[in-house]
This record gives sequence, C-alpha cells and structure tokens, in this order.
Amino acid sequence: MYLLGYDIGSSSVKASLVKADDGRCVAQAFYPGSEAPIIAVKPGWAEQDPESWWQYLTLATRDVLAQSGVKGEEIKAIGISYQMHGLVCVDRDLNVLRHSIIWCDSRAVPLGNRAFAALGEDFCLSHLLNSPGNFTAAKLAWVRENEPSLYSRIHKIMLPGDYIAMRLSGECCTTIEGLSEGIFWDFKRGEVSQELLDYFGIDRSLIPEIKPTFGIQSRVNADAAAHLGLQEGTPISYRAGDQPNNALSLNVFEPGEIASTAGTSGVVYGVLGEVNYDPRSRVNTFAHVNHTPALNRLGVLLCINGTGILNSWMRRLLGAEMSYAQINELAAQVPVGSEGVTVLPFGNGAERMLENRPSACSISGVDFNQHGPAHLMRAAQEGIVFSFMHGIEIMKGMGMEVKRIRAGHANMFLSPIFRSSLAGVAGLPIELYNTDGAAGAAKGAGMGVDIYHDNNDAFGSLEKIATIEPCAAQSQQYADAYGRWCEQLKKSCS
Repeated sequence: MYLLGYDIGSSSVKASLVKADDGRCVAQAFYPGSEAPIIAVKPGWAEQDPESWWQYLTLATRDVLAQSGVKGEEIKAIGISYQMHGLVCVDRDLNVLRHSIIWCDSRAVPLGNRAFAALGEDFCLSHLLNSPGNFTAAKLAWVRENEPSLYSRIHKIMLPGDYIAMRLSGECCTTIEGLSEGIFWDFKRGEVSQELLDYFGIDRSLIPEIKPTFGIQSRVNADAAAHLGLQEGTPISYRAGDQPNNALSLNVFEPGEIASTAGTSGVVYGVLGEVNYDPRSRVNTFAHVNHTPALNRLGVLLCINGTGILNSWMRRLLGAEMSYAQINELAAQVPVGSEGVTVLPFGNGAERMLENRPSACSISGVDFNQHGPAHLMRAAQEGIVFSFMHGIEIMKGMGMEVKRIRAGHANMFLSPIFRSSLAGVAGLPIELYNTDGAAGAAKGAGMGVDIYHDNNDAFGSLEKIATIEPCAAQSQQYADAYGRWCEQLKKSCS
C-alpha cells in the first residue's frame, strides 16, 4: 500500500512515493531538471503556465512509478503541496484563461494597499488577520480591473494546488487553508469575507466549493488515470500551501512549535492556538493544516528575503572556489558575536518584517586592523539568525509560547554555526529531520483517508538526524550580540 505526494513549486514539480506502513520514501522525481521558467513581461510581474505544471507532474509521476515498479492500483491516496498565493482562472469548460499570476508577482500591491485603507486596518487585521497586500484576492482584482473581457469569462478561480487537483479529478474545490492564504477568509465569521468580495467587486460564485484539508476532496478521473498510470477513483485527500505543508512534514501541528527553512529566503512558521494578529502586520497569519471551526490552529509566517542569498553573496566575495563547508570552518575561528561585527541581512527586496520599508544590507563595526573575512562570514550567518529571532519575538508578542524549532537537514541548516547560533539566541532546541514537502504531502494524504490515526501516527517514522541544544555557557554572549544587532536595526529604520 502506497501514498503519492506532489509538491508544485515555482522551480520544479516533485513527486514522492511513500510506503504507507513504514513511512519510507521508495521513489522520488522532480521536473524540470533545471529551474522552471518564470514569465516576466514587465518589471515586477511573474507568471507561469499552469499547463507546464501538469506536464512536469506527468513526467514525475511516470518516473516514480517506473523507479519503484509500483502499480497505480497500489496507490491508496494522493496529497498535494503547492506554491502559495498564486491565481489560476478557468472558464466553464475548465480551460485555463491566462497564465497564473504567481506568488512573487507584485503588480497587485497598490490594489491591496487601497483595500487595506478602504476596508480599514482594524477590520482587515481582526477579520482577515492580514492586509490584502499582494495575495490572491488582490491579484484577481487586478485581472478584473485590467482584463475585463477575460474576467467576464471566469467560471472559477483557484490556487495552484486547487488547479492540479482539478486536472486530476475534473472537479473544482478549495480549502479554508487555501482561502486564508489568498486573504479571502474571515476568521471572525468563519466564512468567505463578503466585505472583501464586495470591495473588489468579485462575485462569490467564482470561489470553488470548500472541502476539508484532510478528507476525500475528489477522486482521480478516468482521463487522468489513463494519462498518468494511476487508478481511476484514487482519492485526493490532502492539500496545503508549501509552508503549512513544510510544517506538516516536520510534524509541527501544535501551539508553540516552529518549522523553519533557510534557502535563498528564510521562513519561520509557528503555530498559534488562538485567533490573533500582529497589529503592525509584520508577519502573515493563515489557517494551519489542522485548523477547523472548532479548533483554532493558525500558522504565523515570517519570511526573510535575505537568507541563503546573503551567504552565497559572501561566498562570492571570498572566491567561488571555496565550498560552504570551508566557509563554515573559516567562520568557526571567530567567537560568538563576531567580535563586534554586525550584519543586517536585508538586501533582497523590501522585508515585510520591517513593514515593507526600503531596506538594504548593512555591515557595521568593522575594524580594518582587527577583522577579516572570517568575521564577515560569521556575522552574516549570525545576522540571518538574529532576523529569525526578531520574528520569533513578534510571534511571542502575539501570545505564542515557543517550545522548539524543527527544520529539514538542508540549506543553511547544514551549517553548524547557523544551527548553534539560532539555538543559542532563541534558547530553544532545534530538531533536524530528513524529510521534504512531497513526502509530507503523501503522509498528509494518508491522514486524509484514515490510514493514519493522527499526525503522530503518520510521522512517527520521521527520521530525526540531530537535536541541537542551546549552550547555556554562551547565552549571555548571544544575548549581547543580538542586542547590538537590534540597536543597529533600530538605527537603520529610524
């Protein structure tokens, strides 16, 4: 008995085939082999053709079936993770009307900002838990305003994961988690926000039927089954955006648990047990995968744009021939606090945590007679860690009692300095696991058809690689270094 998980990213589409009884991943594949193209007709625009996601999914599905020798009838459920905040529009025949406006497209920012002012900050934050910002609802409003003839032909709008489920089943549906990330969901009233729809002039009929995040949402139809080598009727029983799904993949379900990633950008995603928001909208709050009308489970998401990209920039300064392992060894020669050198890692666009102020990376405290490349490398990693800590403090201010941090053993979490610095400044253990989003989505599908009793049953086989405990002897050094970093941040924002 097997479970199939998909992760629909903007760079690639990944498929993972998981053996249900022991949670072991038996085959994985991703397409394309190089990064998928993003269409940018104008500055700030970012689009992809949804048909390309289906083509990549087709190749990945056939690949994992060929690798494993598993037959379609042996797959008992399908789960989907996907790039968040995108917009897909289809007509009555379920044909795509235009390229998807994806997560990193910024054309709708002015419309979201106007909605925030017109609807009122108090209303948006207390009901939607976010500014309409640059999310799916604002992107749909942009289509309505700028492409009225196309807009008039829209039958349903979907997020990228909803579209993939539709291609598999022929049915349009979505989830509360998905609607919340599109900023359509009213958390106070427990329904799609009519006020938001009315303001943007969006008809409620464009929103697909709402299904539970876990449960049989639809089933693979005959056409998709024949095309992919699956069995007709296989249930699609789980779907979530990539960051909530990353938390699920790390078995982060309960209040106070944090899931973190640190690739080109970095994410701290914490679970909150009550409906709340940051009054300054420095973090985003969405429904977590296990949120229901009866159980508040919210995912509070902090994104730092300048994470791995800062580390790679520093590497280029030292010479591309140096490996990251060598850079980590160099940085380890410097004590905690980098002997006074401080780096603010904000050089990859406006940061929401800084309330979208224009920002740039800055390096301070350098003494030409004392400091060298090793200091810069350590200060860069500490600067990223301190930005994560700043976000954790925002979450604490929202009422989150943070207990632990979980992360995949990848990207910057491969660095011992990064891991120990985050554990040290946060005073929290960091648990590292061997997992990925597609495998997590497969196990989510198993939860959706009751193969697993609960999340602990589903993720009991999750492979923990290491636990990094905070070093009590260095706690004051981390506190002092973080204090200097906060002072520098305060100066830069004044």
